[in-house]
Amino acid sequence: MFRTILFTVALLVAGTTLAQSEPAGDRVSVNGMEMYFEVSGEGDPLIVLHGAYMNIPSMGAIIPKLAETHKVYAIEFQGHGRTTDIDRPITYSNLADDVAAFMDAVQIEKADVFGYSMGAGAGLQLAIRHPGKVKKLAAASVAYDAEGWQPEFKAFIPQMSVEMFVNMPFAEDYRKLAANPDGFPELVRKLIALEKEPMAWEPEVKALKTPVLIITGDADVATLEHSVALFRLLGGGVMGDMGKPLPASRLAVLPATSHTAVISQPDLLHAFVEPFLQGKTPKGFFE
Repeated sequence: MFRTILFTVALLVAGTTLAQSEPAGDRVSVNGMEMYFEVSGEGDPLIVLHGAYMNIPSMGAIIPKLAETHKVYAIEFQGHGRTTDIDRPITYSNLADDVAAFMDAVQIEKADVFGYSMGAGAGLQLAIRHPGKVKKLAAASVAYDAEGWQPEFKAFIPQMSVEMFVNMPFAEDYRKLAANPDGFPELVRKLIALEKEPMAWEPEVKALKTPVLIITGDADVATLEHSVALFRLLGGGVMGDMGKPLPASRLAVLPATSHTAVISQPDLLHAFVEPFLQGKTPKGFFE
């Protein structure tokens, strides 16, 4: 959920590739906004949620890869990409409720979810607030408590300002797609406020029944200790090979990977996400 100047790198390196067929774009009214989304592929529904300051194109090649085996619904959040902004803060609970309303609008009763960064936090809140709508959640670069951020990032949050962001490359990219090309400063204000939003979801996470795949870089914005703690809250961290089934949730750590480099490795991401969604596990000697 790292929404700072480092996103310049991610937006520059996250290329796009064509799926087997061009995605179909459309808009739907959701909670007072016109939400843009694209549908690609065939199969069971999979909702893809992007990170802050991002949009569908900047998620890169992971979307067409997932569309090889799923019917992917990639959405653009409030004020991002081609979705309009509204007079409302951007919070994780609001974003989650928007996804739930989107599912109702396009008649998806239940779906798998893949979220990155802010989208992973929204996905986690979706599973908390609307558990009946989420089959499995793959959450890349996610946290459940603000104390889980790296110390450098916690120290940086109070220094964030609109002026810091408006001259960055992704500010110009925003204008190319935005419903309101002049809306970027307001979006920045809302996303800085999101960084300061209290986040302490341990009781809710511990009560989750939804299987979650936690994906983190070994140099991500959340500490490794925090990702392991999240995994343990979800029932992970036990020993296999002892005659008991493995936990439904999983943990994957990408080596030599910063926060913004997580999304730029679609092949590696897909190698973790697809077996999780299919319910496949490696076979041990005793099976």
